Amino acid sequence: MIRNALVEATEEMASALRRSAYSTNIKTRHDFSCAIFDLQMRTVAQSFSQPNHLGSLVETIPRALRSYGIENLGEGDGILVNLPYTGGVHLNDITLISPVYYKGDPVGYVASLAHHVDVGGGAPASIGAFREIFQEGIVIPPVKLVSGGEINRDVFDLVLAQVRAKRETAGDFRAQIASNNTGKRRLTALLDRMGLETVVRYTDELIEYTDRRTKAELAKLPLGVFADEGVMDSDGYSDEPVRLKVEVTIDEEGAFFDFSGSDEQRHAPVNSTYAQTHSGVAFVLKCLIDPDVPVNAGFYRNVRMLAPEGTVVNCTAPFPVVGGWETQLRLTEVIFKALAQAIPDRVPAGTEGMICHSGFGGFDPYRGETYCFLETIAGGFGGRATKDGPDAVQPHGKNTANAPIEETELNYPVRITRYELVEDSEGPGKHRGGLGLRRDYLFPDHEASFTILADRERWGPHGLFGGLPGERAHYVLNPDGEARELGSKVTVQLEEGDVVSYRTCGGGGYGPPGKRDPQDVLRDVRDGRVSLERARDIYGVVVDVARWSVDWEETERVRSGSTERGQ
Repeated sequence: MIRNALVEATEEMASALRRSAYSTNIKTRHDFSCAIFDLQMRTVAQSFSQPNHLGSLVETIPRALRSYGIENLGEGDGILVNLPYTGGVHLNDITLISPVYYKGDPVGYVASLAHHVDVGGGAPASIGAFREIFQEGIVIPPVKLVSGGEINRDVFDLVLAQVRAKRETAGDFRAQIASNNTGKRRLTALLDRMGLETVVRYTDELIEYTDRRTKAELAKLPLGVFADEGVMDSDGYSDEPVRLKVEVTIDEEGAFFDFSGSDEQRHAPVNSTYAQTHSGVAFVLKCLIDPDVPVNAGFYRNVRMLAPEGTVVNCTAPFPVVGGWETQLRLTEVIFKALAQAIPDRVPAGTEGMICHSGFGGFDPYRGETYCFLETIAGGFGGRATKDGPDAVQPHGKNTANAPIEETELNYPVRITRYELVEDSEGPGKHRGGLGLRRDYLFPDHEASFTILADRERWGPHGLFGGLPGERAHYVLNPDGEARELGSKVTVQLEEGDVVSYRTCGGGGYGPPGKRDPQDVLRDVRDGRVSLERARDIYGVVVDVARWSVDWEETERVRSGSTERGQ
């Protein structure tokens, strides 16, 4: 009862934030998370929003509270923070922390973290290939935004003065305040009903119970040391790939993740903070255990890792962090690839493996104000031991939703002219990867600044056990005109009438494509996912278009020939 009451309190916080927010990124794409902490600053409950955020809040909240000074917080107060290097993530993700009082005494804390559409800096939406943190936007150490239940206008106005989308940002901050107030009410109601002593006692037991269950689940994993590595295509300034390395040790004490050997931090937008890397490890562990295990401090005790300071997995000031989630998501892929050696039936082939930011802004000729927009674009998920990878999803800890065309066009001066799956983008396999996504943005009547902060322009997601890689991503300016390929980490100035086209990568395949059921290949051809030529050349399946059926005789001949050639 205590567990469910706490979790539902965070879910109601999430509902209040989502329904009160102004920006599409929060109210529709759900790029936020909420959590409750006890008086010892231990996580006791989290909303099921963004796994990326949830694992990082565990680092952010205790450090921010200790830095600000718990003694400096009173009833009705709330502190704002986005400082990256002491438990934070990139600057757009701003956390509001509020103490909870019961009958005049503090009993815990509630927190909401939301990705704000703009925090200032060198480009609209505050994403871009920047060289240092100061170019990325406003850096907020723990400061009191709410005092005694009222907004501190000095702090509020100072923050808003730094951003482009003032109306949306102001509304989103108020939504976070509403979310925290909701959490305080729900927690107070629980204490009224159950009693403070009872809630504290069972919260302690819930954390210990979670710890025991997590350890028991990890004990089921095969023992051994499993290592792998991967790369980001580039860092945004040089063509040198960014190397990521992991060694996973599974022993009697659980799982330990060592990222020694990853590249040194760079003056480029590819650095992950310690909290971001911690979040990636937490996500992987959660995937490996019974989904019924609660997520609280008892679970997080078992997140053990070594992320050397001064590397791209644990950067220091003043190195930029805006693309840290891109690196963290690729790091998650590398961990799963290493674990495929130990648990091949539970690990997918490579997924889109990037956040794939799209950020743009300019002067809205209809509203007569500066505007900003940000979203992340979906891609293919990897094939699995028994199933194909889903098409066009936001993989792993990314978990954000689609920004609907109708809402986007209603609220921003842009048109989405193409939104479709990319044929032949899947990684071929016995179980194919999911297809990538195409999304074209047209700016019909104004100039704009557009930033791509993504990856996968060189190499597509890896296949497993004979599966082939997914198609790489493409970013194209004016696809029906000059069709100029853009880099994956670039800001471009658009003229009236320009179009930017995203074609995201497909997921990697699982198992040899020659072993795929011909009927599944036929279905993919009929659905427009796979071309006739690809069906024959890669899968060895010949389709009789006149009857929309498999030509079994020709298929057997083609597949026999492929086998003889060792394909």
